[in-house]
Amino acid sequence: MVSGSQQTVSTRPISVSRLRKTYRDVVAVDDVSFEVDHGEIFGIIGPNGSGKTTTVECLQGLRDPDSGEVDILGLDPRTQRKALRHRIGSQLQESSLPDRIRVWEALDLFAAMSPRSRDWESLARDWGIYEKRHSAFATLSGGQRQRLFIALALVNQPEVVFLDEMTAGLDPAARHDAWGLIRGVREQGATVVLVTHFMEEAEALCDRVAVFQNGTVLAVDTVPGLVARYAGDSTVRFTHDGDLPWLSEVEGVERVTREGGRVTVRGSGPLLAHVAAALVGRGIAPADLRVELGTLEDVFLSLSAGNGRR
Repeated sequence: MVSGSQQTVSTRPISVSRLRKTYRDVVAVDDVSFEVDHGEIFGIIGPNGSGKTTTVECLQGLRDPDSGEVDILGLDPRTQRKALRHRIGSQLQESSLPDRIRVWEALDLFAAMSPRSRDWESLARDWGIYEKRHSAFATLSGGQRQRLFIALALVNQPEVVFLDEMTAGLDPAARHDAWGLIRGVREQGATVVLVTHFMEEAEALCDRVAVFQNGTVLAVDTVPGLVARYAGDSTVRFTHDGDLPWLSEVEGVERVTREGGRVTVRGSGPLLAHVAAALVGRGIAPADLRVELGTLEDVFLSLSAGNGRR
């Protein structure tokens, strides 16, 4: 807590209330609040400069907020940094190591710094970098570096792990490999806070997501929950040459358009089920019937367009 009143210990591993951080005249984080449950992958998404990194740095005790309350594993990051550091793991956005340091040297160094450290050799095997233990950091590929950074973040057996843009700069194949690593962090019992600007990544990995913009949180929910609230419209497409004047009367249908034989139906709710049932009921079974649901990117664009918090 940084407001001066008695801090209330949360039963959740992370609790943030009304967090604020400024840099002179720039408000980086403004009235941010959210909670993270045990064992979840909690995503923080938003454009550059939206306050994502500043927020997680305040949570880790790397920056002091101006006001608000932060509880991490029952500890105050501002006044209990040392105790907190032994219980969390971190891979920062600008993570790097000296070019000449060898993989085993980095792991051994990080392990020596924590009283809770695990055997770094088994950790290196778990994360597929043991065969590279004698290699210098500068010689590692992007994917190998990410594996090393995750191993370093886990060497103290953390209860909470912060991953900030860990897949930035990776090619698509390496990024998908990294997703498996992130799931592996959770499988080892840690709660994960994942900062990312890749919407597909958040959709694939996160149990819940906080959408940041201009230093504030616009919404927090599961991905399906966010889509339902802010991008709930569905689109059903299929091919049919005959007239379908009755289709606009089907439950959930809001608009029907066509270009030649291509029919597009827009609406809400279980649109595909209603349209499919109506078509089959009239003896029509298009082989290419498909639905396009809203995405997290649609949610972000909708919120960014000024719909605000709901």
